[in-house]
Amino acid sequence: MNTQTGISLKLSRVIKADPETVFQAWTEPEQLKQWSAPEGMTVPLAEMDLTVGGRYHIRMRNDEGKEFNAFGVYREIDPPKRLCYTWRWQEEEHDAGETLITVDFNDLGGSTEVVITHDLFPTVEAKTSHEEGWSSCLNRLEKIFD
Repeated sequence: MNTQTGISLKLSRVIKADPETVFQAWTEPEQLKQWSAPEGMTVPLAEMDLTVGGRYHIRMRNDEGKEFNAFGVYREIDPPKRLCYTWRWQEEEHDAGETLITVDFNDLGGSTEVVITHDLFPTVEAKTSHEEGWSSCLNRLEKIFD
């Protein structure tokens, strides 16, 4: 793990659902498949062992059939408040090393503020690419609950 970098990103979005519902969308494979890839892509595979130390694997596919695989390990699971896990790309051309994602689900009384903090990027380019991807994923998540 690269711990010498201070490059991170933080994004937030208000989702029109309670924290329990939004947490489930983040942690149940069939729900995750509906939104956990940038717009225009599908998620044919989402596997997870939702336990601390458990692993997950998400396969994304673009409209040309090219696949992108993300995987990692859960570090903290505090339903419905927080989820923390490592993130790494299987494909060498996208791999930025192991990064760390923390998702906070803040109760706004009927809505949830989702705050994603993605840390340990080795380069600004890797951060920018992930920022675009996360923004697109959050757009899709938001549309599910509109």
